[in-house]
Order: sequence, then C-alpha cells, then structure tokens
Amino acid sequence: MEISTKFTVAVHVMTLLALNKDKELTSAYLAGSVNTNPVVIRRIMGQLKQADLILTKAGVAGAVLTRSPEDISLLAIYRAVIQQPTLFGMHQDTNLTCTVGATIQQALEGHLLAAQQAMEASLANVSLADIIASIHVLTNEKK
Repeated sequence: MEISTKFTVAVHVMTLLALNKDKELTSAYLAGSVNTNPVVIRRIMGQLKQADLILTKAGVAGAVLTRSPEDISLLAIYRAVIQQPTLFGMHQDTNLTCTVGATIQQALEGHLLAAQQAMEASLANVSLADIIASIHVLTNEKK
C-alpha cells in the first residue's frame, strides 16, 4: 500500500507554475511534464485553488501562485490535496474476543500518531522554494 501520488503531483505542478510564472501553462502542458491525463491535473489544480494556493480562471489557460514559493510549505500542499490526511489507516472490526484484536488499535494509535506528526513537522519545514532550489542543483549536476 502506498500514499496517494496526488501530493507529489501537486508539488510537481506548483513547481512548474513557480518556474514559469510569466507563462500561461495549460493543463495539457502540465500533464505532459507529469506524464498523466490533463483531467488529473485539473482536479488537483481545483484542490490547490480551493486551498488558496493558486489562482485560476475558468476557461483560460494558466494559473499563478497566491504567494511566494518561500511562503508555501509542503504541508500546505499536502493538506490541500489529501482528503483524508491520516497517514495510517486502521483496520476495523477486529475480533474483540482475541487479546490482540481487542487491544491492537489502542496499542498502535499513539505510535502511529507520533509518526504522522513527525512527517507533518518535516513537511512544514520544507518550502516550495526549497524544492525549486534542489531542482536547480540537480539540473546543474546533470550538465
């Protein structure tokens, strides 16, 4: 099982928008970079718009960030596109007559919450500008 790719696709889109702020990028162009369907991009952009991370206009190509990349954390992007931001799902309807089945949720709950909080703290400390800087470094290394 893996966490939805919507988050990484959203970061990809936001990075493209930041790097091409003077261009009106279509969902088809963005989809070409991500290698996905433009409909997927439009859905994610709708979520980013709803979270007030981007501005778009209906029927017009292009979108712009609502604030500078330095002021957009990965956590803000994550929360914009992940509907159920619980990192770990817990299986339900365990056998309550079994010692493990009756207690596993309580035994795991605190540990899983701590892991999620650590992930969110990490994402909160990384800005879109940090990702852009990493891309510039990686691009220069390939030359």
